[in-house]
Amino acid sequence: MENQTLSMDILVLEGLKVSPQSSVPAFVLLLLIYVFIMVSNVGLVVLISTERSLHQPMYLLFCNMSINDAFGSTVILPGVLSDMFTPTSERFIHYHDCVLQAFLGHFHAGASHTVLMIMAFDRYVAICSPLRYAAVMTGRTVATLSAAAWASVFFLVLILVGLSVRLSRCRRVVLNPFCDNASLFKLSCESVLANHIYGLGYTAVLLGSSLGSVALTYLKIAIVCLSTKNKSSHSKALQTCASHLAVYIVLLVSGFIIVVLHRFPHLSDHRKLASILLHVIPPSVNAVIYGLQIKAVRQKIMIIFKKNKPIVSVAFFGPFSHTVLMIVAFDPYVATCSPLRYAA
Repeated sequence: MENQTLSMDILVLEGLKVSPQSSVPAFVLLLLIYVFIMVSNVGLVVLISTERSLHQPMYLLFCNMSINDAFGSTVILPGVLSDMFTPTSERFIHYHDCVLQAFLGHFHAGASHTVLMIMAFDRYVAICSPLRYAAVMTGRTVATLSAAAWASVFFLVLILVGLSVRLSRCRRVVLNPFCDNASLFKLSCESVLANHIYGLGYTAVLLGSSLGSVALTYLKIAIVCLSTKNKSSHSKALQTCASHLAVYIVLLVSGFIIVVLHRFPHLSDHRKLASILLHVIPPSVNAVIYGLQIKAVRQKIMIIFKKNKPIVSVAFFGPFSHTVLMIVAFDPYVATCSPLRYAA
């Protein structure tokens, strides 16, 4: 009985179906993307934290997104990378680790929406009430909004995953490259009606509040921008709005693709790939959009690169300069010591 319980605690991940010829290119590509996600997002957090000129509500709120992106990618991608060269029949994961991964994965996805909601509120106050911006968006307000964005998703996802954990299990195969809530309740042979009802309610509340708040915010921003006579005063704010809207659209499209593919069981391989891309595309694109689109961040990045350019050049070309000098010194040595063999 103990062995049977132990065996039920060890689950098998179905994973991606990657041919042996494609395993190495896929592994290298995914590894490079993961490194880029970590370097870009962590780099932006460090930049904003160390540069006092960037200690503004908009950039401090953006740190939430960068932290969430780096965190979400770390939850999913290392496991997917380690399974690349593992045979399908040997891709094991403990049930407790599966539950933790499912919780953290949904926590990352939910926080992506709530963080964008508070960032939309920041843009709304900055454009629609610029004179009150400093009084409204204080350090305390930023901290409260950030805590609310993380805490609300934490409790919603805790209930979501908790409803799946309460079920008994009769299966061991996870039909996904990684664990999520659907993978957990599909392991059970009991009724999962409560899971479906809460899951639909959770999705409706999260997406409804997200879409509603962002749409209402940008509608009011558009009205203010169209009615104002001083167009140049809003150009900077509108630039950051365009970045925020682009990030939000990328997140929505990535999520809706997975929802649509769930309706077509024969496209399960495409759905698995799309589920991984949800944790790859938004985190890698967000840092690029905000890092290159927002002028203040872009200028700070350029200043840092210009300051470090001589150091980088010496570090990179230093070994090559010594090699060139060795080659140049070899020529007169041969000409002097072996004149008869010099031409040869």
